[in-house]
Amino acid sequence: MNNLKILIVEDEPSVLQFIEQGLKENNCEVDIAYDGICGEKLALSKKYDVIILDIIIPLQNGLELCKKIRSENNDVKILMLTALGTIDDKLEGFLAGADDYLVKPFDFLELLARIKSLAKRTNQIVDDSTNAQNIIKVADLEINTDNKRVKRGGKEITLTAKEFALLELLAINKNRVLSKVVIAEKIWNITFDSGTNVIEVYINFLRKKIDKDFPNKLLHTLVGMGYILKDQ
Repeated sequence: MNNLKILIVEDEPSVLQFIEQGLKENNCEVDIAYDGICGEKLALSKKYDVIILDIIIPLQNGLELCKKIRSENNDVKILMLTALGTIDDKLEGFLAGADDYLVKPFDFLELLARIKSLAKRTNQIVDDSTNAQNIIKVADLEINTDNKRVKRGGKEITLTAKEFALLELLAINKNRVLSKVVIAEKIWNITFDSGTNVIEVYINFLRKKIDKDFPNKLLHTLVGMGYILKDQ
């Protein structure tokens, strides 16, 4: 946890103080913002490893702030920390661009574990010259599970953490149909709700990035069954 740079956007002073103190005791550098406008200025002007973001904050809510951060920065990890805990709330947070979602009240050790996990993804260093990389290939699509880089036909493709996780799951199970139930459990850790379209939304995100500019389409929908990444 040494020298991790973390931004907390939170308007409850007691919660903010609790998190700030705990993170500083774990050798993190912490900036704070009490509202969405201040949070936006800091998030877009400084480099952070992780941003902890409440949804219900003054001036600009956390969902809108998350979307703005994502439009400018696809690399920073965003953890939603909020009292809004329904499945729909969580899915809305993920669709806004959050990488993780933790519901209040929370245990600080769990928060710390989530931050460590997110930061590990951010700071993982892999030497591209090594032969020890773990690469999944599906036709001309290459997915490096070590440094989280994706290429198709030699072209670099930028994905969010959730998009990468979904693509990795499909690639590991290439030529196999995955149901929405399986995808919901593996990627979002939730029980699939037929009333939500979050999976379709993310499948469309992936299609635009890995298939749109290529004549050979890899990602397919089997109506009523699920999705498949095919290498032919």
